[in-house]
Amino acid sequence: MPGDASRDAGAGFDPWAPVIDSVVDTLAASLRKRGLAWEPPAVRALVDEQGSEYADLAIPLHKVSALLRQPAASLASELVVELGGLSGLLPPVAAGPYLNLSADPQWLVRVTLDQIAERKGAYGHRSALSEAVCVEHTSANPTGPFHIGRVRNGIIGDTLARVLRAAGHPVTTQYYVDDVGRQAAMITWIWSKPATEWPPEIRATVPETPEAGEKPDLRLGRPYPAVSAYLKEHAEAREEVALLTKRLERGEGGPGHRQFAEEILGGMTESLARIGIRFDEFVWESGFVRDGSVEKVVERLRRAPHAVQEENGAWAIDTSGYGLPKETARVIVTRADGTTLYPTRDVAYHLSKFARFPRVIDVLGQDHQLHARTLDALLAEMGESRRPEFVIYQDITVPEGGRMSTRKGSAVYLDALLDEAVERARKEVLARREDLAVGEVEEIATKVACSAVRYHILRVASEKTVGFRWEDALSFEGRSGPFLQYAYSRASSILRKAERTTGPYPFDPELLQHPQELALVRSLSKLPSTVAYVARTSHVHTLAGYAHGLAERFNRFYQFVPVLKAGQEREGRLALVAASRQVLANCFELLGIDPLERM
Repeated sequence: MPGDASRDAGAGFDPWAPVIDSVVDTLAASLRKRGLAWEPPAVRALVDEQGSEYADLAIPLHKVSALLRQPAASLASELVVELGGLSGLLPPVAAGPYLNLSADPQWLVRVTLDQIAERKGAYGHRSALSEAVCVEHTSANPTGPFHIGRVRNGIIGDTLARVLRAAGHPVTTQYYVDDVGRQAAMITWIWSKPATEWPPEIRATVPETPEAGEKPDLRLGRPYPAVSAYLKEHAEAREEVALLTKRLERGEGGPGHRQFAEEILGGMTESLARIGIRFDEFVWESGFVRDGSVEKVVERLRRAPHAVQEENGAWAIDTSGYGLPKETARVIVTRADGTTLYPTRDVAYHLSKFARFPRVIDVLGQDHQLHARTLDALLAEMGESRRPEFVIYQDITVPEGGRMSTRKGSAVYLDALLDEAVERARKEVLARREDLAVGEVEEIATKVACSAVRYHILRVASEKTVGFRWEDALSFEGRSGPFLQYAYSRASSILRKAERTTGPYPFDPELLQHPQELALVRSLSKLPSTVAYVARTSHVHTLAGYAHGLAERFNRFYQFVPVLKAGQEREGRLALVAASRQVLANCFELLGIDPLERM
């Protein structure tokens, strides 16, 4: 994957940073000599750090040769000489229009294993940066339990926040609580009434006697789908909810409204905590109404270049020049009665984020893409130069097919999914380990299950749909959380058998030159650049792929190279096992996976 390490962030933390810096400096000097004065970032962009099967680094020269009006192969032959003798690299090789560079194996072994041994859990982390980042994710309405489609948001956002912290950024995660809109009003509308006044079809959804230990999000969210259906057929009830919604939009609150929202939110976040997701701040939408922030946004938007006032007194922005669909080319700022809509209030929220954070990231489902474009248009109308970065993800589907919807009552709840995952994992563990005590089985099953769900969702690029399949998620082979955990467990087992569970682990680079050893070292050396890449691009699936590749590489090493029964290579190979175990643990911390000493 492409690298992103800057000189100040990478030096001393990334085995490849000084090598790539010297390549860039030397190549820049060679190009200047030929009349092409490129700045280091432009030269660095030429270096493909992913390399190929032939080399660790590749430099395609097509663009440069065209600018210099010199055949690429000829230029490559000249640059081979000028880039020769760089520390840490073997002599470069010209391959047609490419320059191929490979690390000196002994150098790579030494610097990689030394850095891992020195930095331990901080290997892959970078020096502190001043750019603070806000990652807003999840932000589901407080109307009931999480379904697994929505939880993809939280898993992506939480992982991205972990990676950004590892990359040196001060990070604040925020959950934006929509306690003003119609959906929140529907919960308050039904629960603020005595149960005896509930319509029978809604009353039937809630047991007369509450279940012992039932979480508040499930209890208070039970009637939500029935309420949604009821309002479609009953105009009087719709009017009651509409009036309550307007009260909320004016900042007036409602009977028990905040309490209901807080109780449901507490249950929702309890579910997220089962898979390691927590938040630094909860930001309530109603706060921007009460403190006047929304009104200030309204005032600015009324003065915007494309502001229009409708005949009924409503204010809108004509966004037809921003490429929005024709049917949404007018964005309502305030209704005729002066109340605001979600987009206007969301602008106020983002202005508050811009005031605190140089970088703002929003994780949104694909059904919110239009909202993201609308937000950009409104910010532009206000003359704001800043925009949030959007990480858009696709749906999760289940074998039965279709998207999940809380309003339609077709959701697969996260708690139910995790409970089933634990049960399935328990059966897998018992089938493999009959010698374990009950407590050990439960601990392993819980950690396997929660990590499996998290990894199964993370491994897929956000722009692709996740098809959730139990046989894939809980497989001990292939791209799965249990596969990664098993590799870590295997490394731990080797060190226990060697009675070397703690370092130091001395090694001689000359004795670690087997192809499987070198391939594993190369994989270990790439964690810092992978962290930097994910921090820059938000492509969290890249880290999941890296971790799987490392686990696969470690398993091949174990399969083809003896460790405990090795001769003079034994100490060095134990060092390699310890390094692999450490880097897997570091990946687990970023991915939210639980390491297991035994499986």
